[in-house]
Amino acid sequence: MERIYFDNAATTALDPQVLQAMMPYLTEKFGNPSSIYSYGRETKMAIESARKVVAKLLNCTPGEVFFTSGGTESSNTAILASVHDLGCKHIITSPIEHHATLHTVENLAKKEDIQLSYVKLKSDGHIDLVDLENLLNEHEKSLVTLMHANNEIGNLLKIKAVSDLCVKYQAVFHSDMVQTIGHYPIDLQSFHVDFVSAAGHKFHGPKGVGMLYVNNNIKIKPLLQGGSQERNMRAGTENLYGIVGFAKALELAMQQYESDRKHITELKSYMFQQITDKFPQAQCNGDAQGSSLYTVLNVSFPKTEKSEMLLFSLDMAGICVSGGSACSSGANSVSHVIKAIYNGASENMVPIRFSFSKNNTRKEVDYVIEKLKELL
Repeated sequence: MERIYFDNAATTALDPQVLQAMMPYLTEKFGNPSSIYSYGRETKMAIESARKVVAKLLNCTPGEVFFTSGGTESSNTAILASVHDLGCKHIITSPIEHHATLHTVENLAKKEDIQLSYVKLKSDGHIDLVDLENLLNEHEKSLVTLMHANNEIGNLLKIKAVSDLCVKYQAVFHSDMVQTIGHYPIDLQSFHVDFVSAAGHKFHGPKGVGMLYVNNNIKIKPLLQGGSQERNMRAGTENLYGIVGFAKALELAMQQYESDRKHITELKSYMFQQITDKFPQAQCNGDAQGSSLYTVLNVSFPKTEKSEMLLFSLDMAGICVSGGSACSSGANSVSHVIKAIYNGASENMVPIRFSFSKNNTRKEVDYVIEKLKELL
């Protein structure tokens, strides 16, 4: 049975050109980058070349780019450093962040003398900037950690407005950009941010590699101890082929951005229209037609005996979709994001996240719509 993959917000297929770029470092170029002989020097050079590529694409300096194991490690490093090294005693986040952020800040609030505030959400799931400013005004030395695009409903943060507020109140600003780096041209000089998280597998790169941007004005200690890799910022032998793949995937994503965005936006709009026409009782979650990630469409269907089994039934039909974050897979309850934007009034809804990539087609959308009609 042919499978249709509409869960690209969870992970994406590795681009063949990325694999091709990685292959030499999976085979003959296997040296440890910390070694001083030729095998080590050529792999060290590959890492630094990748760093320069990433820095150029994000408009920052190579010294601000640190490679990690992924978005979770990057976000943990930024949040913990903000508290332990930068003196933040108050954290402002939102109830719809990824669990890599939420679980980290909750753990800090529980175990250390850290005050935790959640910014209010508007009815469409966007951050209430007035409430954010009130929270910043009420506390000294805050960390603001807000994601650029929500991984479940796709809402885009007004990142420049948040950045300006953080500058005004001298707050540390961390943004989880896992869903936007590789999907938008990001200019890190166009707004102020202290930390940024990214993950290669969200834009057709390899899994197990990510990036942490650390603003040159910030001085922090490493999360992992044990070696001098990544300029003493991350101990452990570098994920050589992963780093090479990350840079190549980001390079390809930016080269193909205009055509890929046009194609994916048309697919999302087409599916939105088809669902609206064929399932009038369905509702879109978040700001689907407004300030939203072009790769994500989150739809709720009324809960019935049939719809309660919808994810399973779609899987049996060869269609891969999700009810929320892949990191929460296996949970039976409605996602924390859907609960938060509906103030808990979500028990009669069955949310499905469709997320698209350059590899998806209109024919696949038509097939999914026909299967939904059969199943519902």
